[in-house]
Order: sequence, then structure tokens, then C-alpha cells
Amino acid sequence: MRTAPRELRAPQRARGLERALLIIGVAALGFNLRAAITSLPPVFPELAGRLQLSAPEISVLAATPLICFAVVSGIAPSLSRRLGEERVLLAAIILLTAGLLLRGAAPGTMLFPGTVAAAAIAVMNVLLSSLIKRRWPERAGFLIGLYITALSVGAITGSLVSVPLWRGTGGSLALELGWLAGPAALAALLWLPQLKSGQIVRTDPASSAAAARAADDGRPVEEAGPHAAATRGRVAVHRHALTWQITLFMGIQSLLFFAALSWLPTILRDRGVSAAAAGSLLALMGVGNLAVSLVVPVAAQRMRAQYALVVPTVAAIAIGLAGVVYLPLGFAAGWMLILGAGQNAALCLAIFFTMARAPHAVAAASLSSLAQAVGYLLASAGPLEVGLLHSATGSWTVPLAVLFALTGILLVMGLLAARPRVLPAK
Repeated sequence: MRTAPRELRAPQRARGLERALLIIGVAALGFNLRAAITSLPPVFPELAGRLQLSAPEISVLAATPLICFAVVSGIAPSLSRRLGEERVLLAAIILLTAGLLLRGAAPGTMLFPGTVAAAAIAVMNVLLSSLIKRRWPERAGFLIGLYITALSVGAITGSLVSVPLWRGTGGSLALELGWLAGPAALAALLWLPQLKSGQIVRTDPASSAAAARAADDGRPVEEAGPHAAATRGRVAVHRHALTWQITLFMGIQSLLFFAALSWLPTILRDRGVSAAAAGSLLALMGVGNLAVSLVVPVAAQRMRAQYALVVPTVAAIAIGLAGVVYLPLGFAAGWMLILGAGQNAALCLAIFFTMARAPHAVAAASLSSLAQAVGYLLASAGPLEVGLLHSATGSWTVPLAVLFALTGILLVMGLLAARPRVLPAK
């Protein structure tokens, strides 16, 4: 049996190690993309009582991460081009760790400023998809599924631990608001090996010329060389209708997710569910998220058009939400699983569209940046809309009617984004 020469085996082993470390790093960052957000809604009533927060202030607290996402997402590609994706992602996870520590150390004064550190999550949201397209494009579906799976595990952990931790520590604000700094710090350590792979070629005429030729030939820029995409300038993705269809799909699915995340525990408690049970049901929504996170991106990558994924995804969101808020509570667990599966399938598709509809990694970063900046600005209206309309009407009927109407728009935008089209390379 013939074996590969030693001089070939060594680079293969190095490449295998590099990819293994990339998988670990992506999963570690993914875990921290939602946990700091999902940990708060199950204890909103307790936080409001301890910190003397009004209902509108709680609504603003729920919307703050999304507003930060919208503000910061637009600058992520520029930072990436100057410093490199790997370095920017490391800085983002360190910033998140610091914000969570501050939020726990001084909750009376740092609750909102510490939550603003969620802006670091926006940077990771934007750059992970473009990094995946640049570093391992042939396995992009798997890596997107991996980091969304890790994201779902983090979301489940945050919501499931929240109420028991509050009760077990006698209502310790420091631990309740700061414990997730631990996983964030660990993720920063696990990401360090990526700095070696993140060296940027700033002035590489050969790569630039190869990138230009690849774009002219209609080939992905990554085929022109490993650094070709990194040398290209900002892409004017905003000029194309496809960009705005993806952006609206991203924004509306995020609005529906964060509105449900922020207020379903309170809606369930108003229906007579205990605080612990409401937190457990929110965790079940996360289990539903987890069920589809590896399947949908891989399936989407194998399809030329993704219509067959968009329709059941939107249906699951509408049916699951209706079941949770209107049907007997005995079936709430099943409806939460369906709702969670639909929500995460929509997120998987939104992220997949930002990558698959872009011709190269730089375009993917620009498309992801715009979709998330505008999308999360739209999404921030979700928690505010539900909270403020409930305060104004004293009922959940009107805010929920708005959410159901938005699922119809989500379906239309998803079908448009699912068409087999790619943005121009220039």
C-alpha cells in the first residue's frame, strides 16, 4: 500500500489541525452570541422589582442589544479590512467579556452600559459568515450550522440557568448578570490560535490582479487565491433589490425572535405559568432551535433555490406562536418546540443568504453588514412594540396581531431571497 511522501503528509496534518482549531473557535464564539440576551427575560419581573425599573424601561432593556447590533454592524467590514477578521473577532469577544463583568459588578449603574457591550455580538454576527466563506467555503453549510448550533446551546443555557441561579443565590444580581463572562473569557482563549491564520496581505498586486480576473470571468474570488478577496474594496451591495429582500428577511425574522424571546415568559406567567416553568418553556424554544441548526444550512447549500425550506419555516413560526399564546397550556411544550424550530430555521436561512448570494468574501461581509445593521434596527422594534402596545392597551391581542401580520411579509421576502441569484462581483 502506497503512502503519501513525508513532505506532503506534514502540510496535510497542519491543514487538518488548522481546520480543527477553526471548528473549535467558531463553536466557542457561537455559544456567546445569544446567552447574554436570553438569560434576562425569565427574570425581568425580579429585575424590575430589585432595580425599580418601570415597564417601559424593561422594554428598552430588551431592545438595547438589538439597537447596538444595528449601530455597530455597519462598521464591522471596515474594521475587518483594516485589522483582519480574526483579530476583530478576538477584540469583540474580549469586549463582551468586559461588558458582562461590568454588568454584574455594578448592576445599579452598569446594567444598561454593560448590556451595550452586546455590540460586540454584532461584530461576531457579521464577520463569522464572511470568515467562513473565506476560510472554508466548500464546507460553509456545515460551519454555519455548527455556529448556529452553538448559538442555540448558549441560548438554552442562558434561559434555563437564569431562574434557578436567581433562587439558588438568594437573588444575587452580581451572579445573575455576570456569570456568562466565564464562557466569554474561555471563548477568547480558544480563539487565540486563529490569529496565526489571520495574517492579511495588504498590498499584493498579484492577488489583486487575480481577483479582478476572477470577477471578470464570473468565478468566485476565493478561487483566485487565499488573499484575493481580502484585497478588494467595499462592495456597493445596497444598489440591488436582492440585498434588500435578504435584509428584510433578516430583520423580520429577528424581530419575531426577539419579541418572542423578550415577552413570551411574561405572557406565559400572565396565563398562570410559574416563573421556573416559563423559563423552562423558553429553554424548550431553544431546544427547537437546536433541532434544525445543523440540518437547514447543509440542506440549503445543496439546493439551487430554497423555496422548500422557506415555506415550512415561516409556517412553523406562525403556528408555534399561535399555539403558545392561544391554545391550552398542556400543549405549550410542543408549540414552543415548533416555534423554536421555525425561528432557528429562519436564522439559518438568513445567514445562508448573506453568504450564498455574495460572489466573494468581501461582498459577503458587506451584505451581512447591511442586512444586520438595517435588519436589527428593524428587529429592535419587536420588543418595544410588544411591550409598549401591551402597556397602552392592557392586553396582548394588538401586539400579537402585529407579529402575525409580519409573518406574512417574512414569507414573501423569504421566497424572493430564495431564488437562485447572486449579486454582481463588482
